[in-house]
Amino acid sequence: MTLRCALSLLLALVLSLAATAQPAAVVWKGVASGIEHAQFVRQAPDGGNWNVNVLRIDIDKVRLDIVHAKDAAVGLETVSTIAHRTGAIAAVNGGYFRTTGELRGDSTGTLQIDGVLWSEPDRGRASVGFLRGSGTTRLAFGHVRWQATINGGGQKRTLHGLNRARGPNEVIIFTPPFGPQTITDGTGIEVVVRGGRVTDIFDRAGGSAIPQDGFVVSARGSAGDWVRRRLQKGTRVTFSAALRPAEPSRDNPWAKAEDVLAAGPKLVTAGRVDVTDAREKMIPTFASDLHPRSAIAATADGRALLLVADGRRPPDRVGLALDQLARLLIELGAQEAINLDGGGSTAMVVEGKVVNFPSDPTGERPVSDAIVVTLK
Repeated sequence: MTLRCALSLLLALVLSLAATAQPAAVVWKGVASGIEHAQFVRQAPDGGNWNVNVLRIDIDKVRLDIVHAKDAAVGLETVSTIAHRTGAIAAVNGGYFRTTGELRGDSTGTLQIDGVLWSEPDRGRASVGFLRGSGTTRLAFGHVRWQATINGGGQKRTLHGLNRARGPNEVIIFTPPFGPQTITDGTGIEVVVRGGRVTDIFDRAGGSAIPQDGFVVSARGSAGDWVRRRLQKGTRVTFSAALRPAEPSRDNPWAKAEDVLAAGPKLVTAGRVDVTDAREKMIPTFASDLHPRSAIAATADGRALLLVADGRRPPDRVGLALDQLARLLIELGAQEAINLDGGGSTAMVVEGKVVNFPSDPTGERPVSDAIVVTLK
């Protein structure tokens, strides 16, 4: 064999291997105006396959909303049921939630819908916000904290939470989105506020009715003692709660967002891998193990990406680690992204059909909320 022939064969082999290493092109199919869907299989680095579904959305042509199961703070529904009852063209599962007990389905972390805060931030977890202007929408990504106080009897006190179980020495507010009544025991005190004033007091009692024109203050321990001293019938009571960036920032997009959903961790910042699981106090194996994953991202041109990747069914669907998910999103054009609830919760619905393979043996898992895409 001549040297020229040998070099030609070597070059052909190198080019062949390079072509093999390149991921197959993603083919986008139109679903509706402003909505494209792609489904592809990719060989995983350590063997097996990734099975991926992704939506690419022009958010100025459609509407993105966060919808809670049963339209109440406590409750569960499948993504397909939520999509059907809201008339959504597409939907994907959302944030984390309580999976057991009487508060099963209650969101754990920031949840704001149509400008109303349903649930407070948890450990500064990464969030996505939907900011709507005159005919335009943009997405905000980051870590969120809150500042909240209750003001009664001429004194302010820190407010510890919204629409959740109260802990020792905590003051919790229950608002109408929670449901018809608090789900509490008789170890504390509850004060009903209507029209800005205390109308009823239930000491050593729980399960108070939540008025549509007010809220219920629920407290125990030292916080309960403060309520007993300060809040009497007729006392004027108000509370305030504001979302703020956890990082130093000149801007506060969370003050302008109508909808906010927390999940986490952050995956992508400024087009680079930025997995913040340690900062968000997640166990290390959550990031490194292969799981079904869901994510939301924004591209440089302002479009949204909703992605699900199946797992727990090797070799066809092995799942992804979070750094793998981040790199895949960047390949698809992501500039900013956060991880959503995954595992058995991972589900995507397009035109009324579940397009992925949920990992639970029973199929779709009921979840607390979903991101839905509807036509304007």
